[in-house]
Amino acid sequence: MKIISPCSLKQSGILGINSRNRDYIARYNKRKYYPYVDDKLKTKLLADVHGIPVPALKSIIRTQHDINLLDPVLSELNGFAVKPSRGSGGKGIWIIKEQKNGSFIKSSGAVISKNDFKRHLSNIVAGLYSLNGSPDVVIVEDIIRISSVFSDYSYEGVPDIRIIVFKGYPVMAMLRLATRVSDGKANLHQGAVGVGIDIATGSAVNAVWFSKTITRHPDSDNDIRNIKIPGWKKILELASGCYEMSGLGYIGADIVIDKTRGAQLLELNARPGLSIQVANGAGLIPRLKLIESVQMPFGSAKERVRFSIRNFGNY
Repeated sequence: MKIISPCSLKQSGILGINSRNRDYIARYNKRKYYPYVDDKLKTKLLADVHGIPVPALKSIIRTQHDINLLDPVLSELNGFAVKPSRGSGGKGIWIIKEQKNGSFIKSSGAVISKNDFKRHLSNIVAGLYSLNGSPDVVIVEDIIRISSVFSDYSYEGVPDIRIIVFKGYPVMAMLRLATRVSDGKANLHQGAVGVGIDIATGSAVNAVWFSKTITRHPDSDNDIRNIKIPGWKKILELASGCYEMSGLGYIGADIVIDKTRGAQLLELNARPGLSIQVANGAGLIPRLKLIESVQMPFGSAKERVRFSIRNFGNY
């Protein structure tokens, strides 16, 4: 394994965790706004107020007693997602693609009994997946149906797009593709593929799986380099608009594309990870420094997106 010195990382523009925390998160993210992104339910409700599209909310489970009242709601749903409102890292999220013979079928194909399903909901409410272990809320929302653009590149689950937004400017993007190993979830730590995306065009520029560079999806064997995300400019504008919505200067916006409803905000992260740099084969620092040097920041999301496309595209 080749050891890279801190000096070499700095010269290549790689943002490290200490600099991220000190120079960007602590400096640009006011603590009073954290609850709006750490709590997925609050994020969803806030997005509705600001006209930002999100998966439709179907039910909220706040107490153990509420679990027993959920059956009539679920009986009307063919596919849905359940997630802890204050969870992180994709933990506790179950994507149910259909119900069959009284059981629930996950996106990975696993069959879950009704008792096991209710036990999972009980664990979420008890705080098993929450950030600090405190009691949580279960969100039941519309399932995202995978766009045909990604059907050959993601195993079972729906891909999501992580965009780093700094002071309202999209600065770097990554597509996360589910694999068999990741259980159909678009989470890099659980084994999803990270694909660097060109800010200017929405095209794939690089891909990594467990930190190793790849060119083909590990399950489908399709060439990842052929990926080009449709409606890319609108997706960047959606992410940019999350700056005004959240009040936070340094965020990660996670966006999904539904095959009929288009791009939707899945969640926001006030402490976005740094692996997006590995996926892109590029460092964040030069882009962040350029934004900081802008003397007259653009006032609209469309103007900020035009600036980003002009300055951060074409690897």
